[in-house]
Amino acid sequence: MMSIMATDRPSSLPLYAQVEEALAARIVDGTYPPGSQLPNEASLLANFNISRTTLQKTVQNLIARGLIEIRRGKGTFVTQPRLSQPLTELSGFVEDMRAHGRKASARLVAKRLEKASETVAARLALKPGTQVVHIQRVRIANGVPLSFDETWLPRDIGEKIIENDLEAEPIFALLEEKYGLPLIEAEYRLEAAAASKAVARALEVAVQSPIFLIERTSYAEGNRAVDYEKLYYRGDQIQFVTRLARRKAPRR
Repeated sequence: MMSIMATDRPSSLPLYAQVEEALAARIVDGTYPPGSQLPNEASLLANFNISRTTLQKTVQNLIARGLIEIRRGKGTFVTQPRLSQPLTELSGFVEDMRAHGRKASARLVAKRLEKASETVAARLALKPGTQVVHIQRVRIANGVPLSFDETWLPRDIGEKIIENDLEAEPIFALLEEKYGLPLIEAEYRLEAAAASKAVARALEVAVQSPIFLIERTSYAEGNRAVDYEKLYYRGDQIQFVTRLARRKAPRR
């Protein structure tokens, strides 16, 4: 990897700002492209001949500017450009990432049979305590954890779904193409939230990091609720966009 020399620094800036601008310039010019890992701490300290405190200030500023992120246990990486995801039609994660030119993958965290809570039961039009299938997955785009998904399915549907490879097969595709349950529409509820310990661990971000929480209930023919989800999206990686028609004003 290319060394960063101290002579790159503009002399009129404070030391931490000189290092910050040198690294930012290399991110902008593609020396460190989106998704790439920055040199490790020891390498940066040696190349710039700076203290650990100065480097920490530099890193904090670059994070605040949205240029880099720290992935726990892995290192410091250049961020991907934030996705702009329209909320105009019902689509799944793999379809969304394909539309953005990103490679989608998944990591299965858990799959189990459990009793439906009052919330889950209400969303799926079941009685509380009815057995449902609960699936947890981390959804990944170009190697970056983007969403932590919790999915609940009625037992008769869910037991079929979990027989498949859920790290390779999208649930929407399984419902529609393998089990003959075309999805007609969905209800979305979107709110801002802070990452819990479990969500932060899954998304490789700090606890209390800003996230988008989407609750989505998808319906098949006959208005049957077949899929209830809680989708936790990283707030630094995506924004949601919609376009609304103006409500006609009443005549005066």
